[in-house]
Amino acid sequence: MSVAWAAAYTWRDRVSEWGQILFASRGMLTAHTGAGLWVIPAHQAVWVPAGVRHSVEVAGGVALRALYLSPLDAAVRGRLPEVCRMVEISPLLREVLRRTMRLKTLDRRIAPERHLLDILLDELTVLPLTPLDLPMPRDARAARAAAWIRADPAARHTLDEVARASAASPRTLERLFRAETGLAFGVWRQRARLLHALQRLAEGETVGGAAGAVGYESTSAFVAAFRRALGTTPGRYFKRPADEDDEESPAAARNDRKTGD
Repeated sequence: MSVAWAAAYTWRDRVSEWGQILFASRGMLTAHTGAGLWVIPAHQAVWVPAGVRHSVEVAGGVALRALYLSPLDAAVRGRLPEVCRMVEISPLLREVLRRTMRLKTLDRRIAPERHLLDILLDELTVLPLTPLDLPMPRDARAARAAAWIRADPAARHTLDEVARASAASPRTLERLFRAETGLAFGVWRQRARLLHALQRLAEGETVGGAAGAVGYESTSAFVAAFRRALGTTPGRYFKRPADEDDEESPAAARNDRKTGD
Protein backbone atom coordinates (compact mmCIF):
# COMPACT_ATOMS: atom_id res chain seq x y z
CA MET A 1 0.00 0.00 0.00
CA SER A 2 1.22 3.49 -0.83
CA VAL A 3 -0.55 6.73 0.05
CA ALA A 4 0.35 10.35 0.82
CA TRP A 5 -1.59 13.10 2.60
CA ALA A 6 -1.56 16.86 2.16
CA ALA A 7 -3.10 17.35 5.63
CA ALA A 8 -2.86 15.56 8.99
CA TYR A 9 -4.88 12.36 9.16
CA THR A 10 -5.50 9.44 11.54
CA TRP A 11 -6.35 5.87 10.63
CA ARG A 12 -8.24 4.64 13.67
CA ASP A 13 -8.56 1.18 15.19
CA ARG A 14 -7.85 -1.15 12.33
CA VAL A 15 -7.01 -4.83 12.57
CA SER A 16 -5.33 -6.61 9.68
CA GLU A 17 -5.30 -10.33 9.02
CA TRP A 18 -1.77 -9.83 7.64
CA GLY A 19 1.33 -8.60 9.40
CA GLN A 20 2.47 -5.12 8.34
CA ILE A 21 5.73 -3.25 7.91
CA LEU A 22 4.85 0.44 8.23
CA PHE A 23 7.26 3.22 7.27
CA ALA A 24 7.31 6.70 5.79
CA SER A 25 9.24 7.62 2.67
CA ARG A 26 9.10 11.18 3.99
CA GLY A 27 7.81 12.74 7.19
CA MET A 28 6.93 10.84 10.36
CA LEU A 29 4.24 8.40 11.49
CA THR A 30 2.94 7.61 14.97
CA ALA A 31 1.47 4.14 15.49
CA HIS A 32 -0.71 3.33 18.52
CA THR A 33 -1.62 -0.10 19.92
CA GLY A 34 -2.98 -1.24 23.26
CA ALA A 35 0.61 -1.96 24.32
CA GLY A 36 2.08 1.46 23.53
CA LEU A 37 2.97 3.90 20.81
CA TRP A 38 5.79 4.15 18.28
CA VAL A 39 7.07 7.34 16.63
CA ILE A 40 8.43 6.34 13.22
CA PRO A 41 10.74 8.72 11.31
CA ALA A 42 11.66 8.12 7.69
CA HIS A 43 14.81 6.11 8.51
CA GLN A 44 12.93 3.56 10.62
CA ALA A 45 10.03 1.13 10.29
CA VAL A 46 7.65 -0.64 12.66
CA TRP A 47 6.47 -4.24 12.42
CA VAL A 48 2.80 -4.75 13.39
CA PRO A 49 1.85 -8.44 13.66
CA ALA A 50 -1.40 -9.80 12.24
CA GLY A 51 -4.40 -9.32 14.51
CA VAL A 52 -2.98 -6.37 16.47
CA ARG A 53 -5.46 -3.50 16.71
CA HIS A 54 -3.72 -0.25 15.87
CA SER A 55 -4.16 3.29 14.62
CA VAL A 56 -1.70 5.46 12.69
CA GLU A 57 -1.35 9.24 12.86
CA VAL A 58 0.30 11.11 10.00
CA ALA A 59 1.22 14.77 9.70
CA GLY A 60 0.58 16.76 6.54
CA GLY A 61 2.94 15.94 3.70
CA VAL A 62 3.67 12.42 4.97
CA ALA A 63 4.06 9.58 2.47
CA LEU A 64 3.06 6.30 4.12
CA ARG A 65 4.21 2.90 2.87
CA ALA A 66 2.94 -0.47 4.10
CA LEU A 67 3.99 -3.98 3.14
CA TYR A 68 1.67 -6.80 4.16
CA LEU A 69 3.07 -10.25 4.96
CA SER A 70 0.89 -13.33 5.13
CA PRO A 71 0.84 -15.07 8.53
CA LEU A 72 0.32 -18.33 6.59
CA ASP A 73 3.87 -18.06 5.27
CA ALA A 74 6.01 -20.33 7.45
CA ALA A 75 9.04 -18.03 7.14
CA VAL A 76 7.04 -15.08 8.46
CA ARG A 77 5.63 -17.09 11.38
CA GLY A 78 9.00 -18.44 12.34
CA ARG A 79 11.14 -15.32 12.09
CA LEU A 80 9.13 -12.21 12.93
CA PRO A 81 7.93 -11.53 16.48
CA GLU A 82 4.34 -11.61 17.70
CA VAL A 83 4.67 -8.12 19.19
CA CYS A 84 5.39 -4.74 17.58
CA ARG A 85 9.03 -3.87 16.99
CA MET A 86 10.86 -0.91 15.47
CA VAL A 87 14.00 -1.31 13.35
CA GLU A 88 16.42 0.92 11.52
CA ILE A 89 16.06 0.88 7.73
CA SER A 90 19.50 -0.10 6.45
CA PRO A 91 20.58 0.85 2.90
CA LEU A 92 19.96 -2.75 1.81
CA LEU A 93 16.51 -2.90 3.39
CA ARG A 94 15.61 0.43 1.78
CA GLU A 95 16.43 -0.94 -1.67
CA VAL A 96 14.48 -4.13 -0.98
CA LEU A 97 11.48 -2.09 0.11
CA ARG A 98 11.70 0.04 -3.03
CA ARG A 99 11.88 -3.00 -5.27
CA THR A 100 8.97 -4.65 -3.50
CA MET A 101 6.81 -1.54 -3.80
CA ARG A 102 7.47 -1.48 -7.55
CA LEU A 103 6.59 -5.16 -7.98
CA LYS A 104 3.39 -4.69 -5.92
CA THR A 105 3.11 -8.40 -5.04
CA LEU A 106 5.64 -11.07 -4.14
CA ASP A 107 4.81 -14.69 -4.87
CA ARG A 108 6.96 -17.48 -3.38
CA ARG A 109 6.26 -19.65 -6.42
CA ILE A 110 8.39 -17.24 -8.50
CA ALA A 111 12.07 -17.73 -7.62
CA PRO A 112 13.32 -14.09 -7.89
CA GLU A 113 10.38 -12.87 -5.81
CA ARG A 114 10.91 -15.63 -3.25
CA HIS A 115 14.56 -14.59 -2.94
CA LEU A 116 13.56 -10.95 -2.49
CA LEU A 117 11.14 -11.86 0.30
CA ASP A 118 13.83 -13.94 2.00
CA ILE A 119 16.24 -10.98 1.92
CA LEU A 120 13.51 -8.76 3.35
CA LEU A 121 12.99 -11.17 6.26
CA ASP A 122 16.75 -11.54 6.75
CA GLU A 123 17.17 -7.78 7.12
CA LEU A 124 14.22 -7.41 9.48
CA THR A 125 15.57 -10.07 11.81
CA VAL A 126 19.20 -8.87 11.95
CA LEU A 127 18.68 -5.10 12.18
CA PRO A 128 19.03 -3.47 15.61
CA LEU A 129 15.91 -2.54 17.53
CA THR A 130 15.36 1.15 18.18
CA PRO A 131 14.19 2.77 21.44
CA LEU A 132 11.44 5.02 20.10
CA ASP A 133 8.52 3.18 21.63
CA LEU A 134 6.47 4.19 24.64
CA PRO A 135 5.04 1.09 26.37
CA MET A 136 1.71 1.80 28.05
CA PRO A 137 0.75 0.43 31.48
CA ARG A 138 -2.44 -1.63 31.76
CA ASP A 139 -3.38 -1.05 35.41
CA ALA A 140 -6.09 1.62 35.65
CA ARG A 141 -4.10 3.75 38.13
CA ALA A 142 -0.93 3.73 36.07
CA ALA A 143 -2.93 4.26 32.87
CA ARG A 144 -4.51 7.39 34.42
CA ALA A 145 -1.03 8.65 35.32
CA ALA A 146 0.24 7.98 31.81
CA ALA A 147 -2.71 9.79 30.21
CA TRP A 148 -2.25 12.76 32.56
CA ILE A 149 1.44 13.07 31.66
CA ARG A 150 0.85 12.76 27.92
CA ALA A 151 -1.94 15.36 28.03
CA ASP A 152 0.50 17.98 29.39
CA PRO A 153 4.11 16.86 28.80
CA ALA A 154 5.50 20.23 29.89
CA ALA A 155 4.01 19.97 33.40
CA ARG A 156 6.46 19.59 36.28
CA HIS A 157 4.28 17.52 38.60
CA THR A 158 6.14 15.49 41.21
CA LEU A 159 5.65 11.75 41.55
CA ASP A 160 3.57 12.40 44.69
CA GLU A 161 1.26 14.75 42.76
CA VAL A 162 0.83 12.32 39.88
CA ALA A 163 0.18 9.49 42.33
CA ARG A 164 -2.54 11.43 44.16
CA ALA A 165 -4.24 12.30 40.87
CA SER A 166 -4.12 8.63 39.90
CA ALA A 167 -5.50 7.27 43.20
CA ALA A 168 -2.28 5.41 43.97
CA SER A 169 0.63 5.77 46.35
CA PRO A 170 3.99 6.89 44.90
CA ARG A 171 5.51 3.49 45.70
CA THR A 172 2.63 1.65 44.00
CA LEU A 173 2.83 3.86 40.93
CA GLU A 174 6.58 3.35 40.60
CA ARG A 175 6.13 -0.42 40.99
CA LEU A 176 3.36 -0.52 38.37
CA PHE A 177 5.39 1.41 35.80
CA ARG A 178 8.42 -0.85 36.28
CA ALA A 179 6.33 -4.03 36.12
CA GLU A 180 4.11 -3.09 33.18
CA THR A 181 6.36 -0.92 30.99
CA GLY A 182 9.84 -2.08 31.99
CA LEU A 183 10.74 1.55 32.74
CA ALA A 184 11.01 3.55 35.93
CA PHE A 185 8.38 6.26 36.22
CA GLY A 186 10.88 9.08 35.62
CA VAL A 187 12.40 7.34 32.60
CA TRP A 188 8.93 6.71 31.14
CA ARG A 189 7.98 10.36 31.60
CA GLN A 190 11.18 11.56 29.92
CA ARG A 191 10.59 9.22 26.99
CA ALA A 192 7.00 10.47 26.67
CA ARG A 193 8.32 14.02 26.50
CA LEU A 194 10.95 13.16 23.90
CA LEU A 195 8.43 11.37 21.69
CA HIS A 196 6.07 14.35 21.90
CA ALA A 197 8.98 16.62 20.98
CA LEU A 198 9.83 14.37 18.02
CA GLN A 199 6.29 14.73 16.71
CA ARG A 200 6.49 18.51 16.98
CA LEU A 201 9.90 18.60 15.28
CA ALA A 202 8.57 16.46 12.43
CA GLU A 203 5.76 18.99 11.96
CA GLY A 204 8.27 21.82 11.54
CA GLU A 205 8.62 23.12 15.10
CA THR A 206 12.00 24.61 16.02
CA VAL A 207 14.24 22.78 18.47
CA GLY A 208 13.72 25.54 21.02
CA GLY A 209 9.96 25.45 20.55
CA ALA A 210 9.84 21.67 20.93
CA ALA A 211 12.03 21.88 24.05
CA GLY A 212 9.69 24.39 25.67
CA ALA A 213 6.61 22.40 24.71
CA VAL A 214 7.82 19.41 26.71
CA GLY A 215 9.03 21.28 29.77
CA TYR A 216 12.77 21.85 29.24
CA GLU A 217 14.06 25.16 30.58
CA SER A 218 16.76 25.44 27.91
CA THR A 219 17.38 24.19 24.42
CA SER A 220 20.80 22.86 25.43
CA ALA A 221 19.29 20.68 28.18
CA PHE A 222 16.79 19.28 25.70
CA VAL A 223 19.49 18.57 23.09
CA ALA A 224 21.60 16.81 25.74
CA ALA A 225 18.63 14.61 26.77
CA PHE A 226 17.84 13.92 23.11
CA ARG A 227 21.44 12.88 22.45
CA ARG A 228 21.50 10.56 25.49
CA ALA A 229 18.29 8.84 24.40
CA LEU A 230 18.81 8.67 20.63
CA GLY A 231 22.55 8.98 20.14
CA THR A 232 22.50 12.15 18.05
CA THR A 233 21.22 15.72 17.98
CA PRO A 234 17.72 16.66 16.72
CA GLY A 235 19.17 18.32 13.62
CA ARG A 236 21.23 15.30 12.60
CA TYR A 237 18.44 12.91 13.49
CA PHE A 238 16.11 14.44 10.91
CA LYS A 239 18.84 14.58 8.25
CA ARG A 240 19.19 10.80 8.05
CA PRO A 241 18.55 9.35 4.59
CA ALA A 242 14.96 8.81 3.48
CA ASP A 243 13.35 7.29 0.44
CA GLU A 244 13.16 10.00 -2.21
CA ASP A 245 11.61 7.99 -5.03
CA ASP A 246 7.98 9.03 -4.36
CA GLU A 247 5.85 9.16 -7.45
CA GLU A 248 2.67 10.35 -5.77
CA SER A 249 1.50 13.85 -5.04
CA PRO A 250 0.08 14.45 -1.53
CA ALA A 251 -3.34 13.70 -2.99
CA ALA A 252 -2.31 10.32 -4.38
CA ALA A 253 -4.69 7.40 -4.31
CA ARG A 254 -4.10 4.18 -2.41
CA ASN A 255 -2.74 1.06 -4.04
CA ASP A 256 -3.28 -2.12 -2.04
CA ARG A 257 -0.25 -4.37 -2.16
CA LYS A 258 0.07 -7.84 -0.68
CA THR A 259 3.38 -9.51 0.10
CA GLY A 260 4.05 -13.13 1.02
CA ASP A 261 1.44 -15.17 -0.89
